[in-house]
Amino acid sequence: MKKTLSYIDSVHRDGTIWNIGVMLLLLAFPLTVAVAFGAAPDWGALAMGLIATAPMYWAVGVIETITFVPMLGAGGSYLSFVTGNISNLKLPCAINALEQKEVSASSEEGEIISTIAIATSSIVTTIIIIIGVICIVPLTPILEAPVLDPAFEQMLPALFGGLGVAFVSKNWKIAIAPVLLMLVLFIFVPALDSGTVGIMVPVSVLFTIAVSRILYKRGVL
Repeated sequence: MKKTLSYIDSVHRDGTIWNIGVMLLLLAFPLTVAVAFGAAPDWGALAMGLIATAPMYWAVGVIETITFVPMLGAGGSYLSFVTGNISNLKLPCAINALEQKEVSASSEEGEIISTIAIATSSIVTTIIIIIGVICIVPLTPILEAPVLDPAFEQMLPALFGGLGVAFVSKNWKIAIAPVLLMLVLFIFVPALDSGTVGIMVPVSVLFTIAVSRILYKRGVL
């Protein structure tokens, strides 16, 4: 008799299959182009570039997996790591959906809600990109108007500010440590900018967990 997989087991099975499939497709395109046009890269230079940059991405990959999976759930994590833009888009969407239903990502209901939220975000993003590609030429003069520059610069701060207020208001004692850490780092370390968000978000999460545990042990929380 065939054994019926539980929901979470089916998520891991399907997630593994689709992630491996997407990885093969991503690798297949440059390889196909290289074969079709006879444009193989300089393998020595490629190896040197990987040696210089790959360890950083490995470290970030491990940290993001440990950090994001408990917040996104299994299904949401598989989908997020395939579609990308986790910290800027997928994570806020999932957290907001979980907050609205007052469930945890580790519960089966939370798993489903998180996955639906991230899937919806991915579909909406794809549709917007398609519309943007079609409309980019006629809309370019409007989008490049100087009067709109301040608005575009505040889009991400507005998004994370709204989420931040919701979380800080729940337990302001936990929020103090990561806010101070990020302020100190971004003020006194000029090399940090918007391009380092992918690294700093996991660092902030791990730092917050450590500080929260210390405060809990001391009876502050």
